[in-house]
Amino acid sequence: QVQLVESGGGLVQAGGSLSLSCAASGNIFSIDGMGWHRQAPGKQRELVATITRGGSTNYADSVKGRFTISRDNAKNTLYLQMNSLKPEDTAVYYCNADVRVRVAVRVSSWGQGTQVTVSS
Repeated sequence: QVQLVESGGGLVQAGGSLSLSCAASGNIFSIDGMGWHRQAPGKQRELVATITRGGSTNYADSVKGRFTISRDNAKNTLYLQMNSLKPEDTAVYYCNADVRVRVAVRVSSWGQGTQVTVSS
């Protein structure tokens, strides 16, 4: 089994910053792509940012220039630095990882989510 645990959410005023972390543990051989998604009340879950094992990144247009995704492969940990936060960034943020439990066996794992609330 693989567990992903997010941390770092909270309440912040518009224009402020928050940093999220996602630690993976369990039966892990290696981790391929990782990403952050978010879901606001009444809306579908949407992709925020992704990062490959080699460090290539991709961002949703709505967060480009404000959010930075990074990872520490040695620690199996994913990060999201969020700056210049806006009320529309308010959502539950979920971590996702494509985990290889064996060389040829890959499973997609999700964290339980962490709430980010941006007040105006």
